[in-house]
This record gives sequence, C-alpha cells and structure tokens, in this order.
Amino acid sequence: MKVIKTGFEGLYLIEPKIFGDKRGSFYESYNKENLTPYLPEATEFVQDNCSTSNKYALRGLHFQNNPHGQIKLVRVVQGEVLDVVVDVRKNSPTYKKHFKIKLSSTNKKQLLIPVGFAHGFVTLTETAEFFYKCSDFYHPESEGGLYFNDAELGIDWEIPLEKAVLSEKDRLLENSNIKDLEFYV
Repeated sequence: MKVIKTGFEGLYLIEPKIFGDKRGSFYESYNKENLTPYLPEATEFVQDNCSTSNKYALRGLHFQNNPHGQIKLVRVVQGEVLDVVVDVRKNSPTYKKHFKIKLSSTNKKQLLIPVGFAHGFVTLTETAEFFYKCSDFYHPESEGGLYFNDAELGIDWEIPLEKAVLSEKDRLLENSNIKDLEFYV
C-alpha cells in the first residue's frame, strides 16, 4: 500500500498494491498497521457506509462539526466518481482550497480525509458504488455542509452542472458558503 501526500495537511492518497493473475485480482483495501502512522493517535474506524448513485448524482459537500468530526477513508467499489474535498480548517494554510481526484473501481485509489474537510462527489458513470469508513458515528446535530457550487471555492465538477442531481438537503445548502464557517479553528 502506497501512501502519498497531497499538499493538504492530513489528506493522503492511498494506492493499494494490486496482485493479478489469470483468476483475477486481489488487493488489500485497509490495513490498520499501514495507516496508523498517518492517523491521529487512537483513531478507530467505527462505521462503514456505502451508497449507490446514478450518473451525475452529486452528493455533498458534507462534514461533521467537532466534537463529532469524522476521519474518512473513501473508495469506489463499482463505477467512477470525481471526489472533492475542501479544507474548512480556518488556521490551515490550505483553508478554502479544494482537492479533487477520480476514484474508480478500476484504479482502486482511496482518499484518507482528516477531520476539518467538507467532502463530496459526483458520479461519472451510469452508476457507482461508494464505500467509506468513518472514525465517528453519524450525529445529525453536528452535521454541516457547503453548497457544491459556492463561487468562492471555484470547483470544476467536470460535468454539465444543469445535469447535476441533488438531494433536497444539498439543494438547500445554496445559501451556505465557505465565508459563513466559524467552527473549525
């Protein structure tokens, strides 16, 4: 498993070593021992989530406020998505900046996302199955979000935005933007 720095503190790209032969392939998708050096002390993943999305479904940008901030390890098990994270840590040198990468069942890349990042993705294939581990349980009272198309963030989602399929909850984030965040110090 190869762990690659992204230029954002605590955000890492994970490239598993894939073993293949005439039967197919095998790779290790998670190994606590290999990732421990890149995680805050005593991090434990406590919840696994999986979503299936149709083409152009755009989910995010979501986060959980402290004390229930979540570290996430995300990957795609079927299809392809454009995965996007935004640093919402006010004292970070990369505050308000975003990182994006295509994750797919073909490239098997993963993203290790620290607390203090808003996260979202858009489905690029007809369907995609997105799987992620979380270091804390879902707490609706700690939930927050940013509008995916916040002008200040300037994210190119690489799809025709008029085709983006949003949940009502994500649509309501239109009035929530990065300049309103006051919680991550």
